[in-house]
Amino acid sequence: MNLNHRLSMILIVLTVLTFVTACTKTKPQPVPESAKKEIVLAIGGEPESGFDPTTGWGRYGSPLFQSTLLKRDKELHVVNDLATGYEVSQDGMVWTVKLRNDAKFSDGKPLTATDVQYTFQVASSSGSSIDLSNLKGVEVTDETTVKFTLKEPQSTFTQMLVSTGIVPKHDHDKDYALKPIGSGPYKLVQWDKGQQLIVEANPDYYGNKPFFQKITFLFLGEDAAFAAAKAGTVDMAAIPAAFSKQAVSGMELKAVRTVDNRGIMFPYVKAGSKTKEGYPIGNDVTADSSIRKAINFAIDRKSLVQGILEGHGTPAYTLNDGLPWFNQESVITDADMSAAKKLLADNGWKDTDNDGIVEKGALKAAFNLLYPSSDVTRQSLAIAAADMLKPLGIQVKAEGKSWDEIEKQMHASPVLLGWGSHDPLEMYNVYSNKFGGVEYYNPGYYNNSKVETYMTQALRATNEKDAWAFWKKAQWDGETGLSANGDAPWAWLVNLDHLYLVKSGLDIGKQKIHPHGHGWPVTDNIEEWRWNS
Repeated sequence: MNLNHRLSMILIVLTVLTFVTACTKTKPQPVPESAKKEIVLAIGGEPESGFDPTTGWGRYGSPLFQSTLLKRDKELHVVNDLATGYEVSQDGMVWTVKLRNDAKFSDGKPLTATDVQYTFQVASSSGSSIDLSNLKGVEVTDETTVKFTLKEPQSTFTQMLVSTGIVPKHDHDKDYALKPIGSGPYKLVQWDKGQQLIVEANPDYYGNKPFFQKITFLFLGEDAAFAAAKAGTVDMAAIPAAFSKQAVSGMELKAVRTVDNRGIMFPYVKAGSKTKEGYPIGNDVTADSSIRKAINFAIDRKSLVQGILEGHGTPAYTLNDGLPWFNQESVITDADMSAAKKLLADNGWKDTDNDGIVEKGALKAAFNLLYPSSDVTRQSLAIAAADMLKPLGIQVKAEGKSWDEIEKQMHASPVLLGWGSHDPLEMYNVYSNKFGGVEYYNPGYYNNSKVETYMTQALRATNEKDAWAFWKKAQWDGETGLSANGDAPWAWLVNLDHLYLVKSGLDIGKQKIHPHGHGWPVTDNIEEWRWNS
């Protein structure tokens, strides 16, 4: 059966499923011997801009077609990939990376230091999500040695070496994103936009040879992916928490812990200013720290996990819970309504007119909470949070908006946003005053000079582990910080588990804690996947 015919048959099955009754059951299907080296996945959306690491592909997981200089193991420790080792100069300004000499691109040509140099030079000038602004230059010492010179020491430069897939200088043109060539475990065979991607194992891959010789990625919405799992036409499907209680014959539910968080971003400054585009900045209610902290105390995060995520998640207290630089002292006692009410009362917020809303002078504790209208989970979280704050005397109106509308209002209204990365630089981007009003990084204009100093010290450390102590102090040093114990510029709510229906017998290995759900982070260990039966 040819590939197009196979896809057509799958689509026909999905169409039929929408008309069958809910009582229809699918018998588990054994894996045919002839198909054991092939697998069909529906695990996420289609990359809009293709598969070019120099413009952002692979930032949230394995680049699949390309390999990277370094990678992270199951505990997120840095280990070698294309590199055989690296050294950092005493002043932290020069990173020298030694390369293995047996790596080849999928076209059979060798991968050399020149390709590494080219990749980082192009990525640094791409204007994409890759932040290589601190890279001063890349020098090739010999065919297997590359020297990176930074403008300033940067401990997080490690992550640039972990997440930037290497592209071939000899075959990197304007169409590369559509037909990538790399040194990773797989190579592209066919991409039918909007439908499917077919890849095959790269025979020249230097690492552990993948068990599966062919993988078909189907680009299906959540409902269609779930229907495909029920029909037995996929071996694995990513599903939302709303579907997690429905058993599917022949499939098992796998829940992967993440740092894919959702939280409420508060405008940190008072109203009165405007952006250069004329959008309002500031909110007099959320500029009051007692309001922000009381909300953090009152929210019942465990109830949000159980009620909205069907138990598939964890309470969130920072944007980096569970990562090596997470400060456990950032965890607060939530669902503490009495402490929240006392905090408001002690700071002059009282309901003097008995309308159920506390006020301070003429200022009512009321605001709109925006969320992207296309996201059902964020909608549910926003509505639930608003309900939880009513007994506190804070009136919150949850409003769904388009992203275009949110961009115009997010500096003056709280927004339900999400982050989550294996890169501690994200903390700096989200909380640094240098990113106040820059895209979605710090729309509330949070600013604390002591926190800024800690984060700068973390960045300027010469290695990741030395930096962790400063990242932790930025969260809470016993007196101040960016967590709920300190300034509380956010009320982090939950970390979402990533949920997958996996065919019985399919082993997807031990998954590391997942970052934000862009890309396909579950494939980060794709070489380990295999059938157990």
